[in-house]
Amino acid sequence: MFLVNGHPAESISLADRSFQYGDGCFTTMLTRNGSIQWWPLHVERMNACLDVLHISRPDWNQVEVWLNTVIHKEQRAGVKLHISRGEGGRGYSPTQVASPNVTISDFIYPHHYEQWQDQGLQLGICQARLGHNPLLAGHKHNNRLEQVLLKAEMDRANLPDGLALDIDDQVIETTMANIFWRQGDVLKTPELSKAGVSGVMRRVILKWAAANQIAVEVGNFKLADVLAADEVFISNSVLGVAPICQIGEQAFAIGKITKRIQEMVNS
Repeated sequence: MFLVNGHPAESISLADRSFQYGDGCFTTMLTRNGSIQWWPLHVERMNACLDVLHISRPDWNQVEVWLNTVIHKEQRAGVKLHISRGEGGRGYSPTQVASPNVTISDFIYPHHYEQWQDQGLQLGICQARLGHNPLLAGHKHNNRLEQVLLKAEMDRANLPDGLALDIDDQVIETTMANIFWRQGDVLKTPELSKAGVSGVMRRVILKWAAANQIAVEVGNFKLADVLAADEVFISNSVLGVAPICQIGEQAFAIGKITKRIQEMVNS
């Protein structure tokens, strides 16, 4: 089902600024038995991006009502919430725009995710590099062209996902998820002040690590740092947590921290 501002719809206006300029943001959520997982964190990350873009926040109580009309009641499914600045205003100036458009769509849970969670998946190494954009880094705004290009590169290589580095050859994320790895007793993940998306599940994992007194290093890392890891996993809101069994030619075993975090996420 598709909703635009709470009403069933099959299309949006050509004047919508998300279509014209990628002017908005979105989040993709897992539902379990009709309930959105980590809903407050999704609202928090949407508000942060809306504020940066100077788009007015919606009535979240109303948005939640709309979401509840499309959520599947089965064990696991997905729903995407997309907010654009709205319609109007020729050119980049947003001064002639009316009001934001809230679009909601549901989707079937990708069942191959279960295999990835149990057995892991292989990452390629993307040759294309992410640019730096500190103004919008960390936010899931509607312009995702870099991710489209990197994912297409992995599709051509017949790989499910790929490790994305930036123009300084720093590890940032994968084409679809945040990345973590353990080296010794320290859990490591890239900092995202210049590029990448700070996912909801990434935030969940970092809070869990702090609560369990697990040392975490959020910093700048090269590919060699990841390849030297004892275990590697990726995370996003719908996938949850999946171990990485191979990056390029380097193989990894499914590790103890990965399994612990999977138990936490699935509890």
